[in-house]
Amino acid sequence: MNPSATTTRADKSMIEKQRVPYISVQQLYEATARRVSLEILNNQSSFQRKIREKEVHRPGLALSGFVEVFTYWRVQIMGNTEIGYLNTLNHDERMRVISSVLGFDLPCMIITNNNEPPQELIEIANQDGITLFSTPLSTTSVIQHLSEYLNSIFAATTIKHGSLVDVHGVGMLITGEAAIGKSELALDLIERGHQLVADDVVHITRVDMNTLEGEPNQVLSHHMEIRGLGIIDIRQMFGIRAIRGKKVIDVVVELERWDDKREYERIGVENHFTEILQVEVPLVVLPILPGKNITVITEAVALNEKLKQHGVHAAKDFNNRLITNMNKESRI
Repeated sequence: MNPSATTTRADKSMIEKQRVPYISVQQLYEATARRVSLEILNNQSSFQRKIREKEVHRPGLALSGFVEVFTYWRVQIMGNTEIGYLNTLNHDERMRVISSVLGFDLPCMIITNNNEPPQELIEIANQDGITLFSTPLSTTSVIQHLSEYLNSIFAATTIKHGSLVDVHGVGMLITGEAAIGKSELALDLIERGHQLVADDVVHITRVDMNTLEGEPNQVLSHHMEIRGLGIIDIRQMFGIRAIRGKKVIDVVVELERWDDKREYERIGVENHFTEILQVEVPLVVLPILPGKNITVITEAVALNEKLKQHGVHAAKDFNNRLITNMNKESRI
């Protein structure tokens, strides 16, 4: 069986959405001006132009005349190399090169290292309605800060119904049908010293190709709804150590009612996964049966997952030892 083919039915009810398809140059400026020390050099003509991608671009090749692969729709960064190159050109050559690059529909241009832009660059930017920014930061620092911000804006995100708890340092997303006991299990884990990240509504963001991060809904924050009791405030009841703001999701634990007709995992040699935002996350399905201590089992799930992250797979190790012993006995 292909492990990646095993997925949970609960994911079919997941509400997936993409964050805003674009932001304006004005939004970028207002969000990053203080962090990147941005100053407007000419005007705000392109403040309403749209930025649709998280990547930024340095127009080095475009300045040399090669514009066939020029990604002009991205935020343009000009550092020491670009400004230094322009300063080696005479007036006519600068006019030709700058006109060629700024002739595209650029959103904006940021000049780093407090470089003094050529006057021709300012004049043509004014003519073409392109806002120029200046910053004392290095090109590397500017790209890093802008990339972090744009990644957070354009990252894929989804809402998952369940509880996210930090159990022994492992981010555990507890899912299952309504009223099966997700919040009660999370509450029991909190009482045992673990930390609540979110309950009922978990906001999940794909922070990179293989990493998901969960956080609480701003309105619900660290409150929980316990049927028969009502809304409780985990921070007030258990203290600040019982909550945390965000957590990487390491494993999904799906609770389901015991089904006599279903064959549940007994050995654990095969790895099972569920897919969230195109990221595969380890999956453990726990059947609910009267008298079964689910809290202790989920703690064991967390510790077992932690061992796997460190290269220790108990079920596979046991299986290998069993095979080795069988082979020894067959030779006798």
